[in-house]
Amino acid sequence: MNKFKFYFILSITTLLLFSCSKDDNTFVEEPPRDYGEQFTLDNEIIEAYLNSNYINITEAPGEQADQDVEITSVDNGKGTIMSYLNSSTFPKLLTKEVPLNGITYKVYYLVLREGKGEKPTNVDDVLTSYKGHYLYQTTTNDVTSTSAIFFEEVKYPQSMFNLYSDVIRGWGEIFHNFKTGDYVEGVDGHVKYSDFGAGVMFLPSGLAYFSAGFGSIPTYSPLVFSFKLYALKRADQDGDGILSYLEDLNGDGYMNDYRNTVTYPSTIVNLDDTDGDGIPNYLDIDDDGDGYTTKLEILKGTDYLDKNSHP
Repeated sequence: MNKFKFYFILSITTLLLFSCSKDDNTFVEEPPRDYGEQFTLDNEIIEAYLNSNYINITEAPGEQADQDVEITSVDNGKGTIMSYLNSSTFPKLLTKEVPLNGITYKVYYLVLREGKGEKPTNVDDVLTSYKGHYLYQTTTNDVTSTSAIFFEEVKYPQSMFNLYSDVIRGWGEIFHNFKTGDYVEGVDGHVKYSDFGAGVMFLPSGLAYFSAGFGSIPTYSPLVFSFKLYALKRADQDGDGILSYLEDLNGDGYMNDYRNTVTYPSTIVNLDDTDGDGIPNYLDIDDDGDGYTTKLEILKGTDYLDKNSHP
């Protein structure tokens, strides 16, 4: 009897505790912030970082450490990162406009070395080493400072990333401005890369994880990635037998997915779309809109762009 009473009281107490806990700690999900307002905040943080930090670059041709970057608040006598804006020599800090989420982002990226090989399009696979930090600001005694917190590094990449499907949007916007280099494989199987493209990208949260965050990265965090572009592999997103980079009609190395009119407003130009159906060729299995798949037309030996070539 006493044991039953004990468990009965314990059950009631536990129920009350959980009830109180639920009432006192009701989770209220924060609605996503406005993309434009958040970009204004992100850009302020990024520009503050560029204006208060310096870079040290390791020159070690043929070695893994070649083009390693250290970003520090200590003056190295060479000027801040922002002082390299539109420089005529390397390193040079450049900007790019990215229409996305109903606004136009201004994205900074630092070119340490352009590279000498092929450029990936924004839908190809890349082999890259990288190091990532997220930015945040603190204010102490009315003094605001911007800091970078390390979250991930890959020095010896073993696999490739597809710039269309495997990574955050900012990578696809920046990597196609760089080129691969050369490589030599030793008798031990160790590969040495040289003359590869190398840089640093400074991404607003709208081109990264925005309201989601990821792992140790807080929500709405601007990200900084230093990277080296070792190699690439051409992709064929729609499996039509034509590599995606060959479906870049205007030759700008950049292909958009225009199917989502929220992500990509209709005002954006440079659509690589032969039949004008709103689906860019690299995602369209029937590029010319004639009812025959491109893959079939290639197998049959017909001109896949010519609607009149069929009997």
